[in-house]
Order: sequence, then C-alpha cells, then structure tokens
Amino acid sequence: MAKAAEPVAKAPASKPPAEELRSFLIGLGRGAAGALLFAVPMLMTMELWELGDYTERSRLLVMLFLNIPLLFFLAHQIGFERTFTWRQAARDATIAFGLGILISAVMLAMMGILKPETSFTSIIGRIAIQSVPASIGALLGRSQLGGGARQNEPDEGAVPDHLSPNFARELFLMGVGALFLNLNVAPTEEVILISYKMTPWHALATILVSIAIMHAFVYAVSFRGTHQIPEGEPRWHALFRFTLPGYVITMLISLYVLWIFGRLDDTAASQILMSAIVLSFPGAIGAASARLIL
Repeated sequence: MAKAAEPVAKAPASKPPAEELRSFLIGLGRGAAGALLFAVPMLMTMELWELGDYTERSRLLVMLFLNIPLLFFLAHQIGFERTFTWRQAARDATIAFGLGILISAVMLAMMGILKPETSFTSIIGRIAIQSVPASIGALLGRSQLGGGARQNEPDEGAVPDHLSPNFARELFLMGVGALFLNLNVAPTEEVILISYKMTPWHALATILVSIAIMHAFVYAVSFRGTHQIPEGEPRWHALFRFTLPGYVITMLISLYVLWIFGRLDDTAASQILMSAIVLSFPGAIGAASARLIL
C-alpha cells in the first residue's frame, strides 16, 4: 500500500506591507529608546568626552570595526524584531550603528559638548567613542523594552540548563555584557587608582568574589531567567563549563577596553594585570546579567 505523503510545513504567511512597516517602526523606536537608556550615563561622562579627543585614532578605528561583527551577531540573537536570516540581522546591525551615531551626535550637541568651534577630529572622536555603547543599547532595546517573550525561552521562571542556548552563544552574550559595563567604568580614573591601592591579596579576593557573583547571579539567587542545573549533574559542572570561561572572556574584554583607552601604555605587566582584575569586577556582573536577560 502506498505510503501517505507527509504534510509539507508551510512558510509563515507574510504580513501586509502596512503591518510590516508598523512593526519595523515600533522596533526602530525601541532601538532608539534602548540607545538612550543604555548610553545616557556615558554621554554625560566627562572622561569619555576627553577620551574622544586624545585616544589614538587607530585604536578608535579598531573599536569601530570590531563593533560591526559584534552588532551583526547580536542582531541575529535579538535585533529590532525577530530575525530569521543573516540578511535581516545585517540590516538590524546597520540600523543600530546608525542610531548609535545619530543619537550620540544629537545628545552631545544638545548638551553643548559639540560646538561650532570644536575641531573636526574632536567631533568625530567624541561621536565615535559614544556610538559603540549607544549602538549596543539600540539592539538591547528589543530585549529589555519589547512586549513579548524572548525566542527559545519561557516568559518566567528558571531556565533548565540543558535548554539554555549553546555554549558559543552563551560565551558571546557574556562578552557583550562585560563589554557594555566595562565601557561605563573603564574611562574613569578610579580604575587605575584602585589598582594601585590593591595588594596581591586584594586582587585574589577580587577574582574569587567576581567568580562567585557571576555564578550566583545565574544559578543561585532566583532572578528571572535563572538557569537550573539538571538533576544528577555535579554542581561544579556549570562552574567549569560556563562561569570560569565567562570570567576569562571578561578579563580579555577588560584588557581590550583598557588598551583602547590607552590605560595600559607604559605600564608594568603586574599593574596591567591589577587594572584588568579591577575592571573585571563590574565586567563579571555585566557578563552574568547578560546570561539572564538576553
């Protein structure tokens, strides 16, 4: 007897053009709101204005170029709306970068940071250095300000660790969270000041506390999006699989940000390590938060 033909899955029906446009504009509005929400602390930080003036232009260029693939992959995970193709992700990433540049320029001009007498290189530098966190915030707007549940994740409660996203995605999101919070803190002089005041014992305690906070945020304190360790799996498995690699990524991100801002120039190796440990403390909180909310 002939086997019955299996039903072919139908592609989701496309929305009417007017509804597609409305959905996209809503997403765009969320992106602009996210850029403002996440970038305002940095837009109103004097150290970042100054860094825009004297940071080496080659390093700023590196930061801008590396921001493009970061936005691209982040857009594929979040975006202004659900994306199903890399082309859509590229579109969202481009728009996010544009929003970051536009909002940074408008806000800096509104606050009198950009004036007609400001040199062209300073204007470009100040906008460029602010556009990176603003563009990341634009993409985070949908995750934080959107009205629906995130894809592949329940609306409430803990996420079983075996249902959590794949390992590479987890590490990527932790890196984004660490980068975002590091960009808030790294421009301040306090990072360098604290690193000079610390002893090796202080540094060791900071490392252990940072790792403990990262692990507790995700697995212990029952925040929304908390991950559950599957029954029968040793508790140390998640520590070695996610938390410790996440802390290593946070340290690398901290070194990268410190290098971009010139904080490592003419500095001894021991002091570089101390500065990275100090900056990794807020970076670890950002990395853990990213696993919960993205």
